[in-house]
Amino acid sequence: MKRKDYISWDEYFMGVARLSAMRSKDPNTQVGACIVNNKKRIIGIGYNGFPYGVEDDTFPWENDGEWLDSKYPYVVHAEPNAILNSTVSLENATLYVTLFPCNDCAKLIIQSGIKELVFLEDKYHDEDSFKASRRMFDSAKIIYRKMKMIDIEVKR
Repeated sequence: MKRKDYISWDEYFMGVARLSAMRSKDPNTQVGACIVNNKKRIIGIGYNGFPYGVEDDTFPWENDGEWLDSKYPYVVHAEPNAILNSTVSLENATLYVTLFPCNDCAKLIIQSGIKELVFLEDKYHDEDSFKASRRMFDSAKIIYRKMKMIDIEVKR
């Protein structure tokens, strides 16, 4: 008889997104993303960090102060990294991401053909950028849903 306490597909793919977030060198916010096709195959993963070739020891990681002296003009978010890391069509795919996307990421998600978004945290829910994301997702008929935090225990 098969085991009955195995994790769901949502838990599995969000686990991959959470593991990807652990690659981020950002000292304040680590975000991971995992894109899955309709056959439950991973077709893209990413995390937030600087673009290829940009030295992460010489550019700032601060999240306050002057804009050019902060991380904000330089960091690529997890969602575009996952989209760019994919080598196949993202049409009708599902994106698992640890933090609800900002408006810039929402535009890329919509343009890429992703049709569903599953997220863990929505800590910026009331900020205009994230209100804009929800407004665009609703208009583009992108399904988005919050998933509760999961703890994964490896059993042997």
